[in-house]
Amino acid sequence: MIPHLMQFAQAEAEGGGISFTTMLLIGFLVIFGFFFLIFFGMFASVASLWFRAFMSGAMVGPVQMVVMKLKKVNPQVIVDSRIMAVQAGLQGVTTNAMESHYLAGGNVPIIVRSMIAAHRAKIDLDWNTAAAIDLAGRNVLEAVQTSVKTKVIDCPDVTRHGRSTLDGVARDGIQLKARARVTVRTNLGQLVGGATEETIIARVGEGIVSAIGSCETHKEVLANPMLIAKAVLDKGLDSQTAYEIVSIDIADIDVGDNVGARLQADQAEADVRIARAKAEERRAQAVAREQEMKALTQEHQAEVVLAESEIPKSMADAYRDGSLRASKS
Repeated sequence: MIPHLMQFAQAEAEGGGISFTTMLLIGFLVIFGFFFLIFFGMFASVASLWFRAFMSGAMVGPVQMVVMKLKKVNPQVIVDSRIMAVQAGLQGVTTNAMESHYLAGGNVPIIVRSMIAAHRAKIDLDWNTAAAIDLAGRNVLEAVQTSVKTKVIDCPDVTRHGRSTLDGVARDGIQLKARARVTVRTNLGQLVGGATEETIIARVGEGIVSAIGSCETHKEVLANPMLIAKAVLDKGLDSQTAYEIVSIDIADIDVGDNVGARLQADQAEADVRIARAKAEERRAQAVAREQEMKALTQEHQAEVVLAESEIPKSMADAYRDGSLRASKS
């Protein structure tokens, strides 16, 4: 086909018509015009976004915006996030990174807002860390806000565990019922893979019960509840968790039952029952022994009667044999 076109082009050139080069140029221009019309039609739908980004100093190229539409990325989300990042003075946040995170199913505006909040609060948070936290299912903006503004956790949490107090027993046997409030802030470095609030509540609860149990008397705890808080803080309970414990405050502490006296009473009652059981066992053994002796006595009496019944027989045999004679006086 191409040789025919070349022959046709040569014939047209000899006849004073259009040259082959001109035809190729016209064909190229037609194809280019076709693609340009497609590009212009797609760009027309995002032209207002491009102009707004241009006026805001967050320039996003026209070709890049059209490519976004081809990749099914929402240009509105990317442009708005780009404008927020540039206006807030964030560095290192590229449009390509935003597109990649959007295609991965992440929430780009949340990440940008969290980075702005961290930047204003002078918290070190880069794009990769924020994106990892977001893709892990955590609310990165809430985590940054908790880093700036501390969060208070009730220990125990009635809504989660159904218990209102932490019950510990001092060495003198007196039960103490305590309630604590734990002030924490988010540890962004441990947010991915770190333990959650449940672990903090469990560790603090165990620490408070252990601290109460280590006191000699309950009066020590009542006189200075901060002894418990200090003992718990010294254990480093926030290790490998998503939070950093700022403080532990004993909100309330009440005296409960005298567990020691109750246990002693229960032990005494158990000892009485054991003694009664042993006495009953000895009585039963004595009764059984008595019955055995009575039976043995009856057996011996029967043997005596049997022996006495043999005497007349022996005497008769003696008379009959002549071995029994009357003695002369």
